[in-house]
Amino acid sequence: MRPIPASSEMLPIIGLGTYQSFDVGGGAAQRGPVKEVLRLFEQQGGKLIDSSPMYGPSESVVGDLAAELGITGRLFMATKVWTNGREAGIRQMEESLRRMKVSRMDLMQIHNLLDWKTHLGTLRQWKDAGRIRYIGITHYHSGAYAELERLMKTKDFDFVQFNYSIAEREAEDRILPLAREIGVAVIVNRPFAQASLFSRVRGKEVPAWAAEFDCKSWGQFFLKYILGHPAVTCVIPATGKPQHLVDNMMAGIGSLPDAAMRKRMVAFMDSL
Repeated sequence: MRPIPASSEMLPIIGLGTYQSFDVGGGAAQRGPVKEVLRLFEQQGGKLIDSSPMYGPSESVVGDLAAELGITGRLFMATKVWTNGREAGIRQMEESLRRMKVSRMDLMQIHNLLDWKTHLGTLRQWKDAGRIRYIGITHYHSGAYAELERLMKTKDFDFVQFNYSIAEREAEDRILPLAREIGVAVIVNRPFAQASLFSRVRGKEVPAWAAEFDCKSWGQFFLKYILGHPAVTCVIPATGKPQHLVDNMMAGIGSLPDAAMRKRMVAFMDSL
């Protein structure tokens, strides 16, 4: 667990992303695996689940399955506004609340900074009215870091979400230290660099020294590298496979690599 700097509320460090993985049909056969993913996620202490109107029916899938499982009130629901214009943003956010079956969204984020000036005004009003609890901004590649950094410094945002992994380490230069300095919660997306990390290690064993930080799989190796950075609040690997969910959750248990060990991890990956 780590605290959200804006409130000191504690969040489990392993969250759940829904990009592609929760973009499934309405049938029981299609939803069965992701329902089990969601059940196991909550059972093992997970809370933050992140979605977006951009992700097909993912918001509805999350809302429907959480309601079926009776766990809606135990989750930290996060989604995004992804459109242009004030009225369009309001309509989209109202629809997200309906789809995810909540009267108040825990975190509403401006997806990829789209029309952020317009949406920020609405989000402030909604936060004051108790319709959302936290406000965030997101992006998925390093080309947006300068703009994210500029907006973080305004202190208008409780959360920032961006890509970060052992393969994509640009965030370590400025944006992660800034988040820690000014007190903005960090959600990390693309922790496996769009699965490319697994391609690099296919057929190879996790190094024996990874046991020093309670690591038993490559998924845990990559997630623990991220979580070893003190500015990271939560990482959101997306999966529709129960066995992968269980493995991911184990990255939040036991010790994490310190700075020296993280350098060793980078050197090892760079040598492959």
